[in-house]
Amino acid sequence: MKSEKKTVSAKCRFCQTPLTHTFVDLGMSPLCEDHVKPEELKQMEPFYPLHAYVCSKCFLVQVEELVSPSAIFTDYAYFSSYSDTWLNHIKKYTDQILKRFEITSNSLVAELASNDGYLLQYFLEKKIPVLGIEPAANVAKFAIEKGIRTEVKFFGNKTAQELVGRYGKADLLIGNNVLAHVPDINDFVSGMKVFLKPEGTITMEFPHLMRLVEGNQFDTIYQEHFSYLSFTTVEQIFTHHGLTLFDVEEIPTHGGSLRIFAKHKEDKSKLISERVLRMHALEKNKGLHSLSYYTDFKERVKETKRKILEFLINAKRDNKTVVGYGAPGKGNTLLNYCGVRTDFIDYTVDRSPHKQGNYLPGTLIPIYHPDKIKETKPDYVFILPWNLKDEIMDQLSFITEWGGQFVVPIPELAVYETSNVLA
Repeated sequence: MKSEKKTVSAKCRFCQTPLTHTFVDLGMSPLCEDHVKPEELKQMEPFYPLHAYVCSKCFLVQVEELVSPSAIFTDYAYFSSYSDTWLNHIKKYTDQILKRFEITSNSLVAELASNDGYLLQYFLEKKIPVLGIEPAANVAKFAIEKGIRTEVKFFGNKTAQELVGRYGKADLLIGNNVLAHVPDINDFVSGMKVFLKPEGTITMEFPHLMRLVEGNQFDTIYQEHFSYLSFTTVEQIFTHHGLTLFDVEEIPTHGGSLRIFAKHKEDKSKLISERVLRMHALEKNKGLHSLSYYTDFKERVKETKRKILEFLINAKRDNKTVVGYGAPGKGNTLLNYCGVRTDFIDYTVDRSPHKQGNYLPGTLIPIYHPDKIKETKPDYVFILPWNLKDEIMDQLSFITEWGGQFVVPIPELAVYETSNVLA
């Protein structure tokens, strides 16, 4: 007699409520930044379920931790410094922060997931002591070569205690697009509480879940992003760990993000901004406090897949050539979910030399230097990092010389000649 199998539901990584409600199921997908090297082409690739759930209690949208962070981030393919748009954003942030808060040569500015030093370099230029904490040794190497003091570690409560003993506490603690990447969000946020000076400031940026839903940005869901965050849910998490959100800004990066400002709850030196109250009201009015807001999303995703495939099928039947631009994580989610391989997109290009010569995970679409586009003169350039479409169209404006056009798949598939939408 066979023993009865019991299905154990996954639990919310913040409040431990069983996860029973689907946000969207994108099928099986490989790790989105795990590019395939030429010598690995005949090897088997691991694929994992890419199923996002929403917690019925705290409304944290999340995927299960099926791969350990060390397997994902120890050797990472994403380098922040290859986007001009992103670097301009960071320069503005640095100037804004230095005007608003008292950051001097006696301060400590620390960044969690500091990548290749793209941000801390601007504080270092102003003679402000900096410290980067970056788990990917291959990426941290480039920051260290810039003279940026960097600890190659995963951040959490234990690491925070070690850092305080070695460097003291931080006056400014920065985390850009990292909060979504940590599976143990409680350990991470409690570590920030430990690492922050009594009157210090935390700033964090992360894609806004509300904009993900409104902009149909399902391709920003992948295994490396464990959580998808609203302001209301993040506030619950920070409050639980003795931190107070005292300000928030909406910013355009990554299709629409939030920049939050946090302090110790005991810190009376910073007043709560009106923008906090307005963000609460906005999310409530949009329906983010209702489960139906999240569970209706999956049908829109299915229709987007149909439209993308319809365009590519028609293009190929008309003997048109289609190539990609970029090798971002979001592009790999989109291509694998839609089942798009070299039968639809001949190749893609990327400015990062760390990606060139390799292949996209799952689809095995080859990655070349951007000069390849001038050589082959394709009819369509399919922009995978759609959040950078204006920068990319400007860089590749020369494709109009042979009648080339741009394709942007999100939020709805559209065809462009430079900045003019055609369909």
